[in-house]
Order: sequence, then structure tokens, then C-alpha cells
Amino acid sequence: MKRSILALCFFLAALMVQANGIREDIDFSGGKPRTSYAFGMMVGRDLKQAGLDIDYSAFLEGLRSAMEEEQTVMDRDEALEIVQNAFESAMQKQSAELQAKENAFLAETAALQGVTATDSGLLYMALEEGSGAKPTINDIVRVHYEGALINGMVFDSSYSRNEPEEIPLNMVIPGWAEGIMLMNVGSKYRLYIPSSMAYGERGAGQIIPPYSTLIFTVELLDIVPEDIPYAENDGEEN
Repeated sequence: MKRSILALCFFLAALMVQANGIREDIDFSGGKPRTSYAFGMMVGRDLKQAGLDIDYSAFLEGLRSAMEEEQTVMDRDEALEIVQNAFESAMQKQSAELQAKENAFLAETAALQGVTATDSGLLYMALEEGSGAKPTINDIVRVHYEGALINGMVFDSSYSRNEPEEIPLNMVIPGWAEGIMLMNVGSKYRLYIPSSMAYGERGAGQIIPPYSTLIFTVELLDIVPEDIPYAENDGEEN
């Protein structure tokens, strides 16, 4: 199944690489050309995002030979191995670039006045210091917060919802939990959470890319008290 999907991807990608710009000799108003162009456009963007460097002439010759069932330069197994290796190499290169970018940002941030680093690699800046208690990992905290990427894109904010959140610390990413446990109730901190303490090399869906440092501005409003268990009656009337 994977091989079939991969072959289809390369076939569709060829639809968009035959010329620079939009070809004037194709009527894109028709159903088949328009659908074909849409598939090619989307697959082409995926290949570009994967960081693959394609020789268009060789690509099209391989496509033509396979489609017309002519003799090919290599057999299917060798072709599949080459394609897989190319994807793995491109992914490794992208990962190295993203890690280098993150490391540079963290080093620059750590040098800023007022920023403190913990042994784990978490960076934080105290914006306001409170005088209340500090939470533990088993506590539920009431917070106002905003989470952003290093490019400034906000991916979550209780401020925008105008409603604080109650969050169990044992159910969040390690960097967030550690940062909150540094705070006294009433404090406001900015946390710089390395990807190793957040979503790592995978990221989180389409919102948080791999190797993303997360920047949280957090106000610790309160520690939510535990529910007081109902005291069983000892048999006497009160």
C-alpha cells in the first residue's frame, strides 16, 4: 500500500514540474486538468516541504518509462530504496537545521538580563513575584496564560477567551509543570520551554512544528483546593 501511495505521489508531482509558471497551453477550466493540477500542486508542496531536490528531466523520464512500461534504468526495489533513502536524508537535514535554530535561540535568550536557566534547560523570567504558596506536581492550578512560538505566533491563550484555566500539573508537558512549580501564587513569569521538555522532534499536529521552543507568559492565580471528602456519620445525630 505504501509503495502504491508513493508511486502516485511522484506521478502527480510530475504534473506541476514540466514548466516554470502557469502554462498557457493547458485549459485549467476543464474538470480533468483542474483536478490534476490541484493534486499536483498539493503533492508538490509536500515534496518541497520535505526538502527534496528533484532533477525534473530525470524525474519525467522515469515517470514516462514506467507509465509506458519501457525498460527502466533500475528495478522497482532499487528505486524504492533510493526514494526512501532520499526522504530519510532530507528529514535528517531538516532536523539538524531546526535543532541548530532552536539552540541558537535558547543561547541568545539565556544571555538576556533577568533570564534564569534551570538544570533541566528550562529558561524563565520573573515578570511579577507573588507571595502565595508554590504548587506541587499533584496540584491543580488556576492560571491565565498565553503560549507562542519563537516567531511570535500565538497558538493558545486563556486571555483571548477571557477565562482562566484550571490545569492539573501532572497532565501537562514537563517544561510547563516545572515552570509553574517555580512560581508563588500571585506571580507572573515568562517561560521558555525547549522542545526537549515540550513536543520534541515530532511537534504537535499542524500547530507546533518539530523542535519548537514554546514561550509561555503565565499568571499563577491560585492553587485549586482539593475536594473535601464527605465525612461519614458515626451513627450519632448532630
